[in-house]
Amino acid sequence: MQRTEIEDLGEFGLIRRLTEGTVLRQPSTLMGIGDDAAVINPEGKRVVVSTDMLCEGVHFDLAYVPLKHLGYKSIAVNLSDICAMNAIPSQVTVSIAVSSRFSVEALEELYAGVHKACAVYGVDLVGGDTSSSTSGLMVTVTALGLVDGEAAVARSGAKAGDLLVVSGDLGGAYMGLQVLERERVVFKSAPMAQPDLSGHEGILERQLKPEARTDVVREMADLKLKPTSMIDVSDGLASEVFHLCAASGLGVKVFEEKLPIDPHTYETAREFNLDPTLCVLSGGEDYELLFTVAQDDYEKVRNHPKLSVIGHMVDDPEIKTLITKNGLETPLKAQGWDGIAQSNSEETV
Repeated sequence: MQRTEIEDLGEFGLIRRLTEGTVLRQPSTLMGIGDDAAVINPEGKRVVVSTDMLCEGVHFDLAYVPLKHLGYKSIAVNLSDICAMNAIPSQVTVSIAVSSRFSVEALEELYAGVHKACAVYGVDLVGGDTSSSTSGLMVTVTALGLVDGEAAVARSGAKAGDLLVVSGDLGGAYMGLQVLERERVVFKSAPMAQPDLSGHEGILERQLKPEARTDVVREMADLKLKPTSMIDVSDGLASEVFHLCAASGLGVKVFEEKLPIDPHTYETAREFNLDPTLCVLSGGEDYELLFTVAQDDYEKVRNHPKLSVIGHMVDDPEIKTLITKNGLETPLKAQGWDGIAQSNSEETV
């Protein structure tokens, strides 16, 4: 395969190569890539903005993360933050810092994933930057979204008695990571061994190619359902529950039997001698939406196939309880991911 060195193209040549053929899909995008800045018309709506950084060795391992998947994931996880504000994503910018070990062709593979995600979610790539790096690959994405009038939802706003709701199922991304890490260890000890990934396609996709829940945001709008508070599940369910509690000055009771877990995720956890409930509470990277709704809206969420009511908020901020399947009350704890410390730190906020 041909290898083109980045220095052969220069910064602007590289940007042109990676962004040529970029398609603008949003009517709110008046000017995209090609000028000093993009021009966006919010069309009378409010603009929601979020920025996230993914660093090699901290957030991803290229030993088992394909560059195309990384490009897709870098977009999806940022769009998830927009969804967590009850907004619909509209534009993104992508900036990368790369070392000399990456070729132009490698970066084109990364951007193939970026362009794929933009197409799937109907968002426009409107800018970014490139830089050299002495420590591997870094990808920074800024995502923008639009939301009508007063429809934006913050982490604060929940009231005592509000129901705690989560979309999808949880723990799959964490178990996908465990499978990948296991195979990485096997490869290190036996480089000729073939990875044993069969049967785990679903949880591997949850880890390598997560999806932002724009569908849930749109369906809540159709139901005329506005959450009282909301966050996305990036650092683990329990950790995100604590964030909602702190922002709203409330406590919570979560019911173990209500936690949504896919059967394959459950069985894989058992295979790894892990507690499935712990994987659900502390796994992270599921990018589902966690939110509260007033009890008057219970009928709107009760039978929704994508939503699970897993608990409720309480007045006392000191009460953060997990009700086990046996009916016992135990303190809710989290082993949430700390991207600064690069470790799993227990939280009991």
